[in-house]
Amino acid sequence: MEIGVDSFAAFLPEMREQTSAGAAQRMADLLAEIETADRVGLDCFGVGEHHRAEFLDASPAIILAAAATRTKNIRLNSAVTVISAADPVRVFQDFATIDLISNGRAEIVVGRGSFAEAYPLFGFVREDYDALFVEKLVLLMQLREETHVTWQGRFRPALTGQGVFPRPVQEKLPIWLGVGGTPASFARAGTLGLPLMIAIIGGSFARFRPLVELYYQAGEQAGHKREDLKISMHAMGFVGETDEEAREAFYPGWARMFEEIGRERGFPPPNRVQFNALCGPDGAFLVGSPQAVRDKMIAANATMGGISRITFQMSTAALETERMQKSIMLLGTEVAPAVRDAIKA
Repeated sequence: MEIGVDSFAAFLPEMREQTSAGAAQRMADLLAEIETADRVGLDCFGVGEHHRAEFLDASPAIILAAAATRTKNIRLNSAVTVISAADPVRVFQDFATIDLISNGRAEIVVGRGSFAEAYPLFGFVREDYDALFVEKLVLLMQLREETHVTWQGRFRPALTGQGVFPRPVQEKLPIWLGVGGTPASFARAGTLGLPLMIAIIGGSFARFRPLVELYYQAGEQAGHKREDLKISMHAMGFVGETDEEAREAFYPGWARMFEEIGRERGFPPPNRVQFNALCGPDGAFLVGSPQAVRDKMIAANATMGGISRITFQMSTAALETERMQKSIMLLGTEVAPAVRDAIKA
């Protein structure tokens, strides 16, 4: 199992000084955190894409390119690229360039995103949500297979054999499909034979098992071998010396973030009882001591029938970088080796 971290470069106004200097320091902290993840042997680091005041990750490819020059082994991916609002040609070029800078460590995780700001910002309408995604994903997949592409669609000018450069170091630039809880998205990933990244932000791991089986069934029906279909799980996570330390560190930023989202979407505000349940044995949060997190990851792997990769969404904690760095170090030095050994056994 590969184990890594995802970040949205959270920058909450009341938890940090909302100035250009503060934003620059947050970005420096993020790059230092990626360096630490590389140094302690984690497998991957992902940077999301948002177009909101509380996040600094509007251009994840630029952040990942900077990280590529400061790391040696860790794989670098988006988490996720909002392909519906992007130009697939530019996305491919950006990540092929990261692949060159990193000598073959770039990956793309594409999705539709959980926020709608990108659509009007780049001149699209939300009503075309699914059509945009399907068309652009298919084009992106064609771009990684062919240098000179002939293609015609609805949402961008046609390609008539133009060369798309540069080409990546990897023969086939990895493309993962990021999904939430929509059955059609799981089936689509299986039909296309793409590895699946499941964003789990609440509930339990068990409720996703039927959707994972749907993914495998769709893939096999489309002619893909089950062993070639991979599952990745992105979950809220934070490691502390004790369960209480981890929960106390993670809760304030998580509560603030989801209170804001709930206000926008008409959901009730989160509370500590709900949070503690999500951190408990049946919840989907990987927040706790090294032992507690190890046990929960091993149980999740069994529940899901085998997971190729688990990534920790830590950035909603919005902590000072020292505590984030400590969590990353505990994940890399105490949690990851034990989980890998247990799964091999």
